[in-house]
Amino acid sequence: MIGRALLIWLLIAVLANLNGALRQFVIIPLSNEGAGHVISTLMLAGIVLLTTWLTIGWMRPSTAGEAWTIGGVWLLLTLAFEFGFGHFVFGKPWSVLLADHRLDQGRIWTLVPVITLLAPWLAGRWKGLW
Repeated sequence: MIGRALLIWLLIAVLANLNGALRQFVIIPLSNEGAGHVISTLMLAGIVLLTTWLTIGWMRPSTAGEAWTIGGVWLLLTLAFEFGFGHFVFGKPWSVLLADHRLDQGRIWTLVPVITLLAPWLAGRWKGLW
């Protein structure tokens, strides 16, 4: 189960990077920075939910607890990638990385890690697996 879940997380990571490119090169030029981030965040939340819904049967969590485990692993991987690669590979300062989580400034990026955690459990519930 975890091996398959890791493969799906890698797929989601690829889709997230494509979403980021779409945001930078299409959405922001057609709108503005703030709107671009909101649109992109909502799109990625939808991508995570749809991808999980389409693949939850293949991942085969047999209980809601296993789905929560998948979500927890995905959350840790997502945050490690976001902050680890963002800071140590791409050289972004911590303040820039944390700015995307400033709800008081209209940044709703926190929705993505929350959806990432919830998606396996939600998809299993929607598919009637438990």
